[in-house]
Amino acid sequence: MNKLRKILTFLLLFIAPIILKAQTGKFITVKGKEVIGPNNKPFLMRGTNLGNWLVPEGYMFKFKNVNSPKLINQALAEILGPEDVKAFWEKYQDTYITAADIHFLKASGMNSIRIPFNYRLFTAESYMGQNNPNRGFELLDRVIGWCKKEGLYVILDMHAAPGGQTGDNIDDGYGYPFLFKSKASQQLTINIWHRIAAHYANETTVMGYDLLNEPIATYFKAEEFNQYLEPLYKEITKSIRMVDKNHILFLGGAQWDSNFKVFGPPFDSKLVYQFHKYWTEPTQKVIQDYVDFRDKYNVPIYCGETGENKDEWVKTFKDLLEKNNIGWHYWPYKKLDNTAGIITFDVPAGYDNLIEYTEKPRSTFEEIRKAAPEDRAQLIKALYAFLNNSKFENCKPNKGYIEALGFKVP
Repeated sequence: MNKLRKILTFLLLFIAPIILKAQTGKFITVKGKEVIGPNNKPFLMRGTNLGNWLVPEGYMFKFKNVNSPKLINQALAEILGPEDVKAFWEKYQDTYITAADIHFLKASGMNSIRIPFNYRLFTAESYMGQNNPNRGFELLDRVIGWCKKEGLYVILDMHAAPGGQTGDNIDDGYGYPFLFKSKASQQLTINIWHRIAAHYANETTVMGYDLLNEPIATYFKAEEFNQYLEPLYKEITKSIRMVDKNHILFLGGAQWDSNFKVFGPPFDSKLVYQFHKYWTEPTQKVIQDYVDFRDKYNVPIYCGETGENKDEWVKTFKDLLEKNNIGWHYWPYKKLDNTAGIITFDVPAGYDNLIEYTEKPRSTFEEIRKAAPEDRAQLIKALYAFLNNSKFENCKPNKGYIEALGFKVP
């Protein structure tokens, strides 16, 4: 009897967890032209992007000239001071996206989201008030935990890479795609992805890694930069595969994720090729090159960003993508005073004075002194009111936009 009890105990303690893991711990993967879900059936991504959370963008604040994270931080530091701006950003990260936001996204009918991040969250460089190289993991672990609970899958998107991969405000760089000219920046990019892949190697809630967002803007000579893009993707992939052989790798084309001509045959067995489309005609002609690429190489394609448009366009383009079996993540989820997104929140009282401050000349210390607000407390109040308004409970769903995407307001 004791021997039988020992055998049963062994089975419960050691074999049952293995069986359970085999049943529930499956990665989303790819097969031919399809992304394959944990149930071994095709998985069509439908969701949104958590824009403005870990990569603040000026237009999301209604700022014009102050449009990148470091420029926003500079303006806010001039208003708040060096210590208080750190406290603001920490509160911002804890407020702008919460468990309630993730629950709403899942309840609306989405199955996945894309999370843009800045590489500085994984270095000792000062960013959003901290210089903690583990801050990225702290924030992403938290939101991935919420997504795991809800059953929502996640793509991790390096929106801002070392040196700058785009050459515009979205990469929080220096106005030039230095990444492709700097071996040190390339190595740092590779190292960060290696760390991220090692950390999430066994996390099935993570669908995969979007290696570089919108590389090489159209302001720069394609013939000078495009040749370096796929080789860098290959080097990043090689490093990731040392520690993580399971996750999908998402490769964006050159020129704002629009140009697939930079790609040769697939160099890894788990690749998805990504394009972005804004303000185009919602017609087959606009996406046909990508469909042809998919057919030529027998690989999945995906639209990582689109939207920022009227409800009618949103629905027409969504239907077009799905007709062509292309998954999508519309941009953005949450935005101040905006109907072209999932949810929105109100402009706080006195916020126009904050906008006015950011538009004043502030390129010298003399100009900063001249621009200094007469009522600094009023600007600070408006800034924290922005934060309060952005809380999920104070946001308003855009019913028409949500329904245009085929979702419902929970």
